[in-house]
Amino acid sequence: MSFSLVGFFILTLTILVFVHEFGHFWVARRCGVKVLTFSIGFGPVIFRKLDRYDTEWCISALPLGGYVRMLDDRDAVVAKELRRECFTYQSPLAKAAIVVAGPLANFILAVLLYSFVNLLGVTHKVPVVGEVRPDMPAFYAGFERGQKILAVNGVEVASVYDLNLQLAALVGETGDLSFELQSQDDNGVASVSIPITRWLNMQQRPDFYHALGFELYYPDSPAVIAEVLPSSPASRAGIMANDTLIAINGLKVQHWPSAIDTIAGQPNTTLHLDVLRSDEIIQLQLVTEAVKNEVGKTVGRIGVKAMPVDWPKDLLLVKRFSFFAAIEHGCIQTYEMIVFTVESMKKLIMGLISPANLGGPISIAKMATASAGSGFIPFLSFLGLLSVSLGVLNLLPIPALDGGQLLTISAEAILKRPLPDWFLLWFQQLGLLLILSIMILAIFNDIKHF
Repeated sequence: MSFSLVGFFILTLTILVFVHEFGHFWVARRCGVKVLTFSIGFGPVIFRKLDRYDTEWCISALPLGGYVRMLDDRDAVVAKELRRECFTYQSPLAKAAIVVAGPLANFILAVLLYSFVNLLGVTHKVPVVGEVRPDMPAFYAGFERGQKILAVNGVEVASVYDLNLQLAALVGETGDLSFELQSQDDNGVASVSIPITRWLNMQQRPDFYHALGFELYYPDSPAVIAEVLPSSPASRAGIMANDTLIAINGLKVQHWPSAIDTIAGQPNTTLHLDVLRSDEIIQLQLVTEAVKNEVGKTVGRIGVKAMPVDWPKDLLLVKRFSFFAAIEHGCIQTYEMIVFTVESMKKLIMGLISPANLGGPISIAKMATASAGSGFIPFLSFLGLLSVSLGVLNLLPIPALDGGQLLTISAEAILKRPLPDWFLLWFQQLGLLLILSIMILAIFNDIKHF
């Protein structure tokens, strides 16, 4: 794993864990509970500092989480005069507030991040149908190049982001997938539908558009190379920045997506390239590299970066909100992401989504690096999404997670007595086993796709 991957993974996880644990810490202090340790990371402590309340603030060697340790007689005998500062002797309501404060802090962080992004403004692409492949569902439904996608299953989609979110929410569903399409000349809206059955339920990183049989619009523009990576097949073949790929194996290159599709489909293959350089066509030859993409499929790569494309202004949507509208929309986005995350987890449990889609630290690192590479705003949006996911995950009724603690607190409140130590130990071990199994599966998926 490269330094940038490790760096962005640590940065992303540190922000999310600090906010989560600070939620527990802040409410615990307000409830009068003594906090002994606030740690970012696990394992050997590499930095520690005591505050005026004798709380030890630590940074530990393994940046894979964090914890807040409170005074608790389950860890050690607590003197009678200190019981009012002990977590164990708090009311069920106070205990629940302390436990739920972590996930709630993650949701608040998501609201703040989304609100800030909305305030700065985001430029989205308008969803327009590009190439429609023959003998595919979209072709038979009546999709045509140039149509603007207005709604999916009755939900308005103003941007490609909205469209992707709606299609992702329908993975594993059965029924009709309906679209509202507006023709290029704005002359009326057509309603079409495509029947789906457990749609893409066991696909790893499902490709919505490939399954439906159409691509999103991309301008017909020259495939100009912005950068050639060192020691790459392109570099060895003599390709240079500002060259334009005009043909691969005699097939005309219409735009970058067509070039990428052609190259990706031919790993470890000799390609004959026609390159335009300073009004002169040069013929070059190279052998593609074979690499694994994000879903573990072996694809071809030549080692170049594309020059940004000028997108038609009428197909760009700028979303910028006033201060209060940005906060309102940030709350709505956070709620929508909570619902989406809960539904996705439910589908995963029901077998409607492939467990191969579970990702671990490498996946998080890759996504953090990619979003940061795309700019400050995409990175903030990614942090918001991950913060929601962390909050929802911690509320699951699994022992060792906040949701599991809420379950035991509720049981004790109903029974009006503490649960037996043997049961709590069994419950905790069961939770650790379950979490460990999920982590092993996520890391296995990461290694398989790395």
